[in-house]
Amino acid sequence: MAISSSLSSTTFLPTSDSGLRSQFRLRPISIPSNLCLPISSIRASAAAGSDNSSAPLVAEKPVQAAVASRTPVIKWELDSWKKRNALQLPEYPDQEELEAVLKTVESFPPIVFAGEARNLEERLAEAAMGNAFLLQGGDCAESFKEFSANNIRDTFRVLLQMGVVLMFGGQLPVIKVGRMAGQFAKPRSSGLEEQGGVKLPAYKGDNINGDAFTLKDRTPDPHRMIRAYTQSAATLNLLRSFATGGYAAMQRVTQWNLDFAENSEQGDRYKELANRVDEALGFMAAAGLTIDHPIMTTTEFWTSHECLLLPYEQALTRLDSTSGLYYDCSAHMVWVGERTRQLDGAHVEFLRGIANPIGIKVSDKMDPNELVKLIDILNPHNKPGRITIIVRMGAENQRVKLPHLIRAVRGAGQIVTWVCDPMHGNTIKAPCGLKTRSFDAISAEVRAFFDVHDQEGSYAGGI
Repeated sequence: MAISSSLSSTTFLPTSDSGLRSQFRLRPISIPSNLCLPISSIRASAAAGSDNSSAPLVAEKPVQAAVASRTPVIKWELDSWKKRNALQLPEYPDQEELEAVLKTVESFPPIVFAGEARNLEERLAEAAMGNAFLLQGGDCAESFKEFSANNIRDTFRVLLQMGVVLMFGGQLPVIKVGRMAGQFAKPRSSGLEEQGGVKLPAYKGDNINGDAFTLKDRTPDPHRMIRAYTQSAATLNLLRSFATGGYAAMQRVTQWNLDFAENSEQGDRYKELANRVDEALGFMAAAGLTIDHPIMTTTEFWTSHECLLLPYEQALTRLDSTSGLYYDCSAHMVWVGERTRQLDGAHVEFLRGIANPIGIKVSDKMDPNELVKLIDILNPHNKPGRITIIVRMGAENQRVKLPHLIRAVRGAGQIVTWVCDPMHGNTIKAPCGLKTRSFDAISAEVRAFFDVHDQEGSYAGGI
């Protein structure tokens, strides 16, 4: 890929509260027409507070060579992760039963297809360059008992709403990815939970065990993987229907508001924006521009989840006949979490061998040098769109810690998509015992994310 003339990029900056468009501004970066170099990294300013306008967009030397020289070539196999230390995995009492279930899952069709995952990687590469914006959302963890068409529809509808607001306000394509159709497993700080002096295995997600505090429910049951598969396949089937069957048509933008928001300030603001979109569509139709084109009547939608339950992920990994690469066909995108991102761990070993786009959850505990090494392991060829860094650390930590991570990654010439997760770094416990978040804390972290990227001259690629 080469640049032959000029490239416009966008950086989001909060400026005021008078409508979404006024909250963001565009900052073009021009490249001389005589410059034709391979894009090998997103390059920001040399230090915080420096003149970002003079920052080069490409690295001084090809990153691929530098990365390859420090990455040992070790043969990867589908089950090579079993030779590494695997954290957060359940201990199944009956190994024969486990193997029988995994063979059953292996015989099932893939939930997603390799070509879809490649398409998502291409879109994420655009976000890494500042030419698109990732919107990822959904439940913290899906459950069996809350599985219903209405719940799936409502989550999809919220993402459609958020997508059109971001696209209209930011004037950028929005990549919509759901934490859906497979986001069951939950990492835990402790393998045991104690109540009333009784200790039982911790609840790790509906695809592993039950949440009721009984020995029967808390004992890991491999058959739950089969139910997780069928629910994921059914969820994605419905999502595909919504995305391509007319529900996501832009002409329906005024109908996407959720019932509970009908008579609220937020609902009114959304209606105002939806009416402006309607007016734009009306103008297009009057000018003779078709609004029946698939781009106006359908939407692209992808799924993602944390790659935690490795036996299940391996069972759904397939060798793609088109590319000759392995894809984890349980989701289009998978990510490694804070508790399983050890450089020599089983989860990183599994992820380095699959070709899906990969997310890396990053908190304030992440060491910049370790992040560079982790990216090196997972993306040794520095392929754009392959790595998405999902930052979750709270607003104040974001302002202090994130610049060091950006500079380290930039210094290594690595291409990544930077994304803000303002939910999981701001968790508090409500009086009723449920985990929740303060909207002010969420908003503060998002603003800090954009501020830091503007300061560093890098791209805020998603939320």
